[in-house]
Amino acid sequence: MATARDPAAGQDPGEASDQNVDDMFKLLIIGNSSVGKTSFLFRYADDSFTSAFVSTVGIDFKVKTIYRNNTRVKLQIWDTAGQERYRTITTAYYRGAMGFLLMYDITSQESFCAVQDWATQIKTYSWGDAQVVLVGNKADLEEERQVPTEDAQRLATELGFRFFEASAKDNINVKEVFDSLVDAICEKMKEGPNGDETPSSGNKGPNLNETPSPSQRSCAC
Repeated sequence: MATARDPAAGQDPGEASDQNVDDMFKLLIIGNSSVGKTSFLFRYADDSFTSAFVSTVGIDFKVKTIYRNNTRVKLQIWDTAGQERYRTITTAYYRGAMGFLLMYDITSQESFCAVQDWATQIKTYSWGDAQVVLVGNKADLEEERQVPTEDAQRLATELGFRFFEASAKDNINVKEVFDSLVDAICEKMKEGPNGDETPSSGNKGPNLNETPSPSQRSCAC
């Protein structure tokens, strides 16, 4: 991975000179430690996977250029550390992010219970219209599942997030997750600055700072 730079720089680190793109989107992958964020990014950017676990220190990034709807889009994808001690560092990078992959591990109820807290951080630190996809990673470990798909889908609907279950190991829905997030960002951009929505309302459904709904409170952490 490349070395992280100033989160407010506003340019693609290492590739700012590339002018042959139509759009550039800054994306963040967030979630608890050990949910597979780095493996997910490596699978998408390099089509590689390793089972060796190395905890991300602070934040890092990769760059990938894709084509969506005849548009060349450069993605600046930031991989964030999930540990609490890095939270001050990583939240500084939320500013300017157009999309988030909020990830949990389907074999970890604890990581799913943390989704609401991560969603609140997005609400607090990011641009109001940032788009979010909730991703249940490690779908290849069905026999170890702790988080029912219906519970995750229900929470995603309540938060106004798109939802996928995926597997970086088996390359299940990895590309689809990123494509869906890019499409959501493009759709939001097409609404233009004169839409009825205010920056704080975005496309996220209910206020993330409000009291959790019954299904959110039912999480047995």
